[in-house]
Amino acid sequence: MESSKKIILTGDRPTGRLHLGHYVGSLKRRVELQNSGEFDDINILIADDQALTDNADNPGKIRDNIINVVLDYLSVGLDPDKVTICVQSALPALHSLTFYYMNLVTTARVSRNPTVKSEIQMRGFADEGLPVGFFCYPISQAADITAFDATIVPVGEDQLPMIEQTREIVEKFNKTYGDTLVLPKAVIPENEFQRRLPGVDGKAKMSKSLGNCIYLSDTPGTVKKQVNGKMFTDPLHLKIEDPGHIEGNVVFTYLDALCTDEHFKEYLPDYNNLDEMKEHYKRGGLGDGVCKKFLISVLEEELAPIREKRAKWEANIGDVYDILSDGINRARKKTDAVLARVQKSMRIDYFEDRSIVKEWEEMLRSAQ
Repeated sequence: MESSKKIILTGDRPTGRLHLGHYVGSLKRRVELQNSGEFDDINILIADDQALTDNADNPGKIRDNIINVVLDYLSVGLDPDKVTICVQSALPALHSLTFYYMNLVTTARVSRNPTVKSEIQMRGFADEGLPVGFFCYPISQAADITAFDATIVPVGEDQLPMIEQTREIVEKFNKTYGDTLVLPKAVIPENEFQRRLPGVDGKAKMSKSLGNCIYLSDTPGTVKKQVNGKMFTDPLHLKIEDPGHIEGNVVFTYLDALCTDEHFKEYLPDYNNLDEMKEHYKRGGLGDGVCKKFLISVLEEELAPIREKRAKWEANIGDVYDILSDGINRARKKTDAVLARVQKSMRIDYFEDRSIVKEWEEMLRSAQ
């Protein structure tokens, strides 16, 4: 089904405060898209149902972190007058659509999804047993996307297989029941270093359990401690005069994702840009301490206004709750309308159109 509108759906699982990886990978881009004026509708979903699929024994963790996620959204500059912020579990249409789509996907197909495979391995489900809810994660995500008639889904590179599976479900549904659902497309960050920011220890993913995150709400002292005390550089760069390696050096990965030429003018005028700094590091004569100090300055310039905004919202939690409640009400109208359209296409809207009574009567007469 073609859509004349440009509609975005994106979101996060509320399993903890949002960190720098979320910021460079999606949050910063969301604010840019919001302010571009190019989109008809932008929806941001807090995926608490999906978070419960691997936290079923600790629902309090999800409940407590919903407000943290909303605070992070508002503190980075997402505007509730321009975007709809809502909660997955408060939208019944998403649950119905998930169930309908389950009948269009085989277990073999879900098992081949590379993102599912990776997540199963990361969480150790292969050894302990896989919850059905978690296994159905791609189908639930397809329900989320289609329920908002989303045409564009900003994602990290690791989520591309999920969007591909959503497209397959849309095509299968439209082929089976008629042209009903909108076919979405994925959009990934143009800057390759922003697509998946590693943890400060160099591991592929930031994780609270690994202690390798820099959170958006971290204090300046905590940020400095994470960079100076934990950030992985080049293990072969033992002396300042030693040639250094950029590849796998987390300090430079973060600078690639965050710094601009203006940062050098302000904090490190010995260099005009990051390329000059890299060349000096590679030939030797530039210490890791200088590089880390510069990165801390870049991070502080980015995080200080976020902290300031968060403090203001934390002092007005009632307003934050009202924003979320209003967003849920708006999202319900959107998603209920799509569910009604889906049920009509499937001809299971039994009580919306009394013409079905005539069909039943004719069926009974023909059977006599």
